[in-house]
Amino acid sequence: MPIYFDEAKQQFHLQTSASSYIIELAKGMYPSHIYWGPKLASFASRLQSVARCSFHPNFIAGDESFSFDTLPQEFPSYGTGDYREPVFEAQFANGSTVTDLRYSGHTITEGKPKLNGLPATYVEQPEEADTLELRLVDEPTGLSVVLLYSVYNKLDGVVRSARFENNGSSNITLNRALSASVDFPRADFDMLQLSGAWTRERHIFKRPLVPGINRIDSKRGSSSHQQNPFLALMTRGATEETGEVYGFSLVYSGSFLAQAEADQFGTSRVSIGIQPMDFSWLLEPGEDFQTPEAVMVRSSEGLGGLSRTYHRLYRTRLCRGAFRDEARPILVNNWEATYFNFNADKIVEIAKAGNELGIELFVLDDGWFGKRNSDNCSLGDWVVDRVKLPEGLGKLGDAITSGGMQFGLWFEPEMVSPDSDLYRKHPDWCLHVPGRSRTQARQQLILDLSRSDVCDYIVESVSAVLDSAPITYVKWDMNRNMTEIGSELLPAERQRETAHRYMLGLYNVMERITSRFPHILFESCSGGGGRFDPGMLHYMPQTWTSDDTDSVERLKIQYGTSIVYPASAMGAHVSAVPNHQVHRITPFETRGHVAMSGNFGYELDLTKLAEAEKSEVSHQVKQYKALRHLIQFGDFYRLLSPFEGNSTAWMFVSEDKKEAFAAYFRVLGVPNGPVSRLQFRGLDPAKLYRLEQDGQLYGGDELMHYGLSIPNLIGDFKSVLFVLREASSAVD
Repeated sequence: MPIYFDEAKQQFHLQTSASSYIIELAKGMYPSHIYWGPKLASFASRLQSVARCSFHPNFIAGDESFSFDTLPQEFPSYGTGDYREPVFEAQFANGSTVTDLRYSGHTITEGKPKLNGLPATYVEQPEEADTLELRLVDEPTGLSVVLLYSVYNKLDGVVRSARFENNGSSNITLNRALSASVDFPRADFDMLQLSGAWTRERHIFKRPLVPGINRIDSKRGSSSHQQNPFLALMTRGATEETGEVYGFSLVYSGSFLAQAEADQFGTSRVSIGIQPMDFSWLLEPGEDFQTPEAVMVRSSEGLGGLSRTYHRLYRTRLCRGAFRDEARPILVNNWEATYFNFNADKIVEIAKAGNELGIELFVLDDGWFGKRNSDNCSLGDWVVDRVKLPEGLGKLGDAITSGGMQFGLWFEPEMVSPDSDLYRKHPDWCLHVPGRSRTQARQQLILDLSRSDVCDYIVESVSAVLDSAPITYVKWDMNRNMTEIGSELLPAERQRETAHRYMLGLYNVMERITSRFPHILFESCSGGGGRFDPGMLHYMPQTWTSDDTDSVERLKIQYGTSIVYPASAMGAHVSAVPNHQVHRITPFETRGHVAMSGNFGYELDLTKLAEAEKSEVSHQVKQYKALRHLIQFGDFYRLLSPFEGNSTAWMFVSEDKKEAFAAYFRVLGVPNGPVSRLQFRGLDPAKLYRLEQDGQLYGGDELMHYGLSIPNLIGDFKSVLFVLREASSAVD
């Protein structure tokens, strides 16, 4: 069993495929973090403590070595001597916030329970994982906290969350309720984060931990373009393939906090969960509160090993539904081709051109509903614009699918335009605070999904559209962040619950719609990558990675995204040049090579392509179809970083190591440059591989240790692909 309890040592030993995570009950009462590292067969060491000066209070009289200020804890609180950041704060009927949580029991079970109302990783068979429920109680108040730990037998991950229960007779208010906290016995780490802005999301930043709080967070009501709900601690000198790395990823799509605190004694504490600012949750007697799930992954094989574990876990045990294991279709989206200026004939014309080139799915983007000729009206009015589409979506969908293509549609269901029939009828349905201004962004407001009537309206109106046409794909957008976060239906003491109740409402809406339409592939979007997080992937197995379609900028965006998220989650399209975001002109071939490294598609007017460009599209489509299963479901290896030089390279390797696909990109031309070689990773050193481009044979060991020469690339923004397949002999 991957989890067992040694009663004599008072230790819980959690074993993943390659790691051990050990908790000890200090004084038989306080869960303390002892070890997280390479897998151990047994563990004899016990918790050690040292007497400190009077500035480290001693909670147990007569024991000067026991202080919460120095104790490595599993679920630290504030008020009894720990001056580091707590993982939670509860306020009681008398106004106090002091807690003394003590161990009161535990259960170890096979399998992994669902989290009430929240997305989470899962198992398909009980034997895939074991779960520890560790119960703590604050006796004077009746507050109980159940710490949930699940470990997967074949994956190197520990999955954590907490459930707060009010078993007392008075109300309890949670002012802080994070999901997980880990105390490390050292602080000489580098912290890696994924940060940026709209159109330059998830760039990699790495910095040494310094004393104090090293924090990333979002206060925007979404996981955000600016910060991703993820951080990693890396031992100094750790690389892509070597060194210890510890990752923390939050399965949540709202405001969050992730931080690492380095203290005076060279130890560190990582904590992650719901953003505490502007958060509280009232627990009446008998009520409980479940935190989102934190997925913690450890790797002894550097960042690459960490990423491949996250990829496998999120691709196979977070994403769900019919499309989890299916190859995703190649699409063309009309947004950058037409924006709001289109009619039915133009849409059919683009779809027909795509069909002739082998593209499989046409997606109709914004502008098909209400009076939507710009972004200043009609959100919430999910009725077809009969001026643009006089015969409706059904006839349009039939015209597209009759030619052999699939039909997809864009929505922004969480929003409402002030200039809309919905808003005029229900002005109270948006997030707002009475007597305050209603701040607009992109000339729109946000519907209050903490309300069940609003959630029901979204489900019903979106479902009616999906029932009206042969739709097999939905792009679900969300194009602004929250302001004036309040709900007209919540009492004063629950107003600070609004943002989290919104997320619970959103997850409920997505669960209902995706369950009702299992044949539809849903893609999440928030101005591109503003909500690229594990919470969304649970309902929608792919995300529009960024609104920036420039192939050079996409190198950094897709490379950074791959730290946590698999290629099967990344939407990546070829667009026209000059690029609509940065006005850069890059070769069609390079744009295709970058986009092929995710879920492939086009974002341009196919009817305006020259014959040579059509030929290139046809070639790219055929090539991607031959490689997409490898790209979408193979193991991913980063070879050269765009954050460290002029070149970028990555590769995909099949699980059986019989196939590989690598892409190399050089941003700027180098005059009289050196001859360079690209060293591959992840191949079988004993196998013989044939390079598709020239038919030559190479050993797997040769390809990884010596590599292949990069062709002489002339000019800026150039790329080259390498396709390798196992050859049994020189004449194979």
